[in-house]
Amino acid sequence: MNKFAVNLSTIYTEVPFLERFKKAGESGFSKVECQFPYAFSKEEVKMELERNQLSMVLINLPPGNWEKGDRGIAAMPERTAEFKKSVDEAIRYAQALDADKVHCMAGIVAESDREKARQVFMDNLLYAGTEMAKYGITLLIEPINPYDMPGYFLNNIDQAVEIIDVIGLPNVKLQFDFYHIERIHGNPLKIYQQYKDLVGHVQIADHPGRNEPGTGRMNYKDIFEYLNESYKGEIGLEYNPQGRSEESFKWIKSAEKGGA
Repeated sequence: MNKFAVNLSTIYTEVPFLERFKKAGESGFSKVECQFPYAFSKEEVKMELERNQLSMVLINLPPGNWEKGDRGIAAMPERTAEFKKSVDEAIRYAQALDADKVHCMAGIVAESDREKARQVFMDNLLYAGTEMAKYGITLLIEPINPYDMPGYFLNNIDQAVEIIDVIGLPNVKLQFDFYHIERIHGNPLKIYQQYKDLVGHVQIADHPGRNEPGTGRMNYKDIFEYLNESYKGEIGLEYNPQGRSEESFKWIKSAEKGGA
């Protein structure tokens, strides 16, 4: 269980957010991650971590106004000042929660604006990566499939790899979500093997459905066998449980042995 970090934004949604920490501890997890903790104070979240003997692996940068359709703001030219403030806020939370990874969402961009957005995104990543390096934080970017998030700027692996290479900061890395790569490109294990040296964090869900491993057609047996041999970091469980959250972990025992 120590290798898996349950995502509290997608799992245990049967209860309010702050109650999910206890659920994670009761299920045997020692590590968690979440998307956006900012609706709660740093002190509230830290208290739940300590109370349930959990460590926070990952948070996201503030995404803008999620309810109004924002999916990050890092590639949006008119919101650079807001982005820099969001970097400061993310650093404050990451430090308070001892999270050493922060995912930066790019945002929804019109096709006609993509060229300008690319430069803005790179400039903002350079700024955020430089600032976060001062605190030992890894900045992550993640290709997200266009079916679940139409118009999302960062929508394929080659684009993400090129941006990371051009930026050239050692703490700017790839968040590799096997579900998204499956939907974008197919054959996610082969792609992971190709770019594994750039990966700073792994997340999983099955396809179709974005539920727990074993509910779709992805070959998680081979994926877990390879990750068990080659990947030393945490694996984020960013899936939507098919049934009750507590019943969605039956696959973990075989996964820890390299199967699914």
